[in-house]
Amino acid sequence: MSSERPAAVVVLAAGEGTRMKSKTPKVLHEIAGRSLVGHVVAAARELDPTHLVVVVGHESERVTAHLAAVDDRLRTAHQAEQRGTGNAVRVGLDELGGTAEGTVVVVCGDTPLLSGETLAALSATHTTDANAVTVLTAEVPDATGYGRIVRDPATGAVTEIVEHKDASDAQRAIREINSGVFAFDGRLLADALGQVRTDNSQGEEYLTDVLSILREAGHRVGACVAGDHHEILGINNRVQLTEARRLLNQRLLERAMTAGVTVVDPASTLIDVTVTYERDAVVHPGTQLLGTTHLSEDAEVGPNSRLKDTRVGVGARVDNTVSEGAEIGEAATVGPYAYLRPGTRLGTRSKAGTYVEMKNAAIGEGTKVPHLSYVGDATIGDHTNIGAASVFVNYDGVAKHHTTIGSHCRTGSDNMFVAPVTIGDGVYTAAGSVITKDVPPGSLAVARGQQRNIEGWVARKRPGSAAAQAAQSAAAGHDGES
Repeated sequence: MSSERPAAVVVLAAGEGTRMKSKTPKVLHEIAGRSLVGHVVAAARELDPTHLVVVVGHESERVTAHLAAVDDRLRTAHQAEQRGTGNAVRVGLDELGGTAEGTVVVVCGDTPLLSGETLAALSATHTTDANAVTVLTAEVPDATGYGRIVRDPATGAVTEIVEHKDASDAQRAIREINSGVFAFDGRLLADALGQVRTDNSQGEEYLTDVLSILREAGHRVGACVAGDHHEILGINNRVQLTEARRLLNQRLLERAMTAGVTVVDPASTLIDVTVTYERDAVVHPGTQLLGTTHLSEDAEVGPNSRLKDTRVGVGARVDNTVSEGAEIGEAATVGPYAYLRPGTRLGTRSKAGTYVEMKNAAIGEGTKVPHLSYVGDATIGDHTNIGAASVFVNYDGVAKHHTTIGSHCRTGSDNMFVAPVTIGDGVYTAAGSVITKDVPPGSLAVARGQQRNIEGWVARKRPGSAAAQAAQSAAAGHDGES
């Protein structure tokens, strides 16, 4: 089905969400790399509406600031008092001048599983059936607590929505329920909202009253059934938030696997909606792929790795690693137990090995940092080897400084490079050196104290100790051999 471009989508996001028991507004809680309202806005954008309006209320400044970062083209409307869904939609239309000519889609800001495809089907059904209102519905296994959709058996039109507490036994047997998502004729919606009353137990303006108002005026109310009933799930508490995360994660992993990614254990793998990938990437158990992470072809990640905003090159291998804001080059290897911090760039076939931490470091092609080292604020050339237990001393207590090491260098174990310092191409450094001065290309740098052996010190200073006894026995054995 196809439909015309909607005149507007109005997202209802004004509520506090007290059942979340949180200082964070409900719609700002996140799953899969987006806020709840962020997911809804993304789905709404797939309709390419002329206008997208989000109605805010509780902590409006905080929510508005978030929305500006999510989508700088949308508009916000402030519902000063939460006086019901009908009032919220009226506030949204007021932002557009009081009405909108064409289809107006109304969605809830706490339905993160709702897809653009389903909203497009709703809009198309609305246009094709020439409805005044089209309700998005779903058939659920257990409809307890939901409003039931009652249809005219002859025409299929919706005759009423009956709340569970008011439903007869026959109506309670109906499994088709109201989602709270609607497509309206914009002009008719504006007229009907002016007739909505507040003579109910809550003293609020209910959007669902618009359906009966338009139906009684002789207009048709239709329905569009969602293909997956999970899409209409709203989030009211942390249990439902977790369940939505599980369902969305399953959807995202299935999409990745269909695209050619091997996910060894989906049950222990998390992925954000903004993650991208290429075919034949492999994801091992216990892995989290977050933010704008990208897995290139034949990349292999995990087990037990957390990558955020990280690009993994073709054929790279990342094992038991935490990485944020890093670029891992083609055929590079990382881990196990590595930590890549923002600004790290690993070249082709380079290595950040076991217990290596890097930050704001550019590592050249074929260069290896194999063991137990910290590389911060540094540039290392090609085909250089950094010895175990090396530290790039980049902070003087006030400012960060840069270290540059050239290509084809061999630095010894337990080196300290005290920045700012430059090590030329082809340099060797001795183990245990503290390098504080620039080293010319092709040099050997030795920066350590001369070794002294003080014989007999243990016997004099630690008499009777186990060390003294061992030394005495070793000396006696040596004398016997001679």
